[in-house]
Amino acid sequence: MNIFDASILGIIEGITEFLPISSTGHMIVASKFLGLAQSDFTKAFEVIIQLGAILAVLFSYKEEFTFKKVKLWTKIFVSFLPIAIIGFLLAKQIKEIFSVEIVAIMFIIGGVIFLIVEKFYKEDKDTHLDDIEKISYKQALFIGLAQVFALIPGTSRAGSTIIGAMLVKLTRKASAKYSFLLAFPVMLAVTAYDFLKHFHEFVGARADVLAIGFVIAFLVALISMKLFMKFLGKFTFVGFGVYRIIFGIFLLVFFQYF
Repeated sequence: MNIFDASILGIIEGITEFLPISSTGHMIVASKFLGLAQSDFTKAFEVIIQLGAILAVLFSYKEEFTFKKVKLWTKIFVSFLPIAIIGFLLAKQIKEIFSVEIVAIMFIIGGVIFLIVEKFYKEDKDTHLDDIEKISYKQALFIGLAQVFALIPGTSRAGSTIIGAMLVKLTRKASAKYSFLLAFPVMLAVTAYDFLKHFHEFVGARADVLAIGFVIAFLVALISMKLFMKFLGKFTFVGFGVYRIIFGIFLLVFFQYF
């Protein structure tokens, strides 16, 4: 992997990690085009760019990371528990179901679900919460249960949490913000686990490649989250649903014939 490869993957991670389009499928396609094998160093590099994306959440919403927000983070922890428990118990089984076909199918299914939810979703300021601090523990648990579906490759952690939040009557923007904050403990746990697992790969690794990927993923994630929130101020998730279906079909065709 060279600096160009690191830059491309950093950009893709920064854009896709917090959007409801799953970073997994995009990383698969990018690695294929770049001719990168799934080596131990590649896995270690993915840990670094995930860390960059995580820190982007902290930087973007630093006002939420204070002791005054203990109640909010208690609810986020409730949302975090289901995926933490099930992910730990079924880690081996989850790895066994990974394939490009599964990723592609889940892209398509996720896209259809977004279109169905948007068909019946009517955002109302009187009935939908725009303040994530006002969600109940019951709503937090439901969002957490929805997030469990993200364990299926290609589903998208952001997509499953946003759908869950919309179903319990959060506004689109509040759903996205809650998804961003919920990503912090989830991705931190995954990154910490992967870091320990691939720690030996960082010894002697190219520091310039790791640094470039980290910085680019951080900066792009910052921009991506801000633009995403502005987008939701005017538009719905229909476009993301359509994109997921098209990209899922592309994955199926691309890896079948190429």
